[in-house]
Amino acid sequence: MAGHRQSKKRRYITWAAAAATVVAGAGIAAQTSMAATTWPAQKTYTGRAFDTCAAPSLSAMKAWHTGFYGAAAVYIGGKNRGCSQPNLTASWVKSVSTVGWKLIPLYVGAQPSCGSGGSEKISASTAATVGKSEADDAVAKASALGIKAGSPIYLDMELYDITNTSCNNAVLTYVRAFDKELHAKTYRTGYYGFTSSSAKAIATATDKTDLPGNLWYALWDKQNTTTADWPWGSTQFTNHSRAHQYLVNSKETRNGYTITVDRDAWDAPVAITG
Repeated sequence: MAGHRQSKKRRYITWAAAAATVVAGAGIAAQTSMAATTWPAQKTYTGRAFDTCAAPSLSAMKAWHTGFYGAAAVYIGGKNRGCSQPNLTASWVKSVSTVGWKLIPLYVGAQPSCGSGGSEKISASTAATVGKSEADDAVAKASALGIKAGSPIYLDMELYDITNTSCNNAVLTYVRAFDKELHAKTYRTGYYGFTSSSAKAIATATDKTDLPGNLWYALWDKQNTTTADWPWGSTQFTNHSRAHQYLVNSKETRNGYTITVDRDAWDAPVAITG
């Protein structure tokens, strides 16, 4: 998304100073308040992934399937999704999955009132209801694309002031409501955020109830790893539950197609398709 891509560039300026395998049935990452039901086997990818603003064309995805990347993040919805998605259809999902791509569903919902990103803001009075309704929307969007139950949906949360207690509490309320509803719909929970703020709020929260089971952390240190630079406890988000966005705004050309992407080290669930 154009706006989202630009915001990543601004964030980079602000904060820069401060063998792939697929495992089916790897189990559900440690999460509380999971419904006691039969869940589809988790599909996990370990390797290098990319995320970009708008889903590339099918031709570009075929050209880019060289072995360097094995997974791609796609922005499936949310009021703060900054790009139109003319290529992102159920047919596209089916076709790129057939090519061999693993997909990472990403949803850009309401953003913190004490952050700079997004037109829709989280308020304390509506955080729970909005979180639930946006989870319903995320599931509807995923299902319409052929992304099946048991898949993860990664909630995108941009930078904000986590020292602002009321704002942070509202964000956590929103996230918990979003995740609880995902679980009720039999979708796994994921979260994209920054080690300096939004991801830190999740990783360091004392009460883990209904918080995401998979953490995609943004730390632009150019290290293709989910372990060497992991900033929190070694027992957190284990068993294929981590991803690391380590490089942004990388303009790359493969087989004649040029795309500006962010690079990710991935060891976490991906969508169940087909």
